Amino acid sequence: MYLTMNRFRVKPGHEQEFEAIWKSRDSHLPQVKGFVAFHLMKGDLHDGYRLYASHTLWESREAFEAWTKSDAFRAAHKDAGSHRDMYLGPPDLEIFESVQTISA
Repeated sequence: MYLTMNRFRVKPGHEQEFEAIWKSRDSHLPQVKGFVAFHLMKGDLHDGYRLYASHTLWESREAFEAWTKSDAFRAAHKDAGSHRDMYLGPPDLEIFESVQTISA
């Protein structure tokens, strides 16, 4: 498995707007080969921002990289820069490869 995670620092008072944007956008992910799951996570309120993280699980690094070069990726991110006023800087991308899996 391959996990990509973006961490967003959202200005206080913009949480509902941020969540509405994510919930209403067409991510195009379900049609992408190698896509497994997506989660948008809401974290604690820190000093000056609310932390959010998007977690996208992929079958492999190759599946993720193919998506980043696809029309689906461009369509999903076409308006990404239009809401800069609600963020404290750009998202932080973190990438993880699975080294162990334990399932229920």
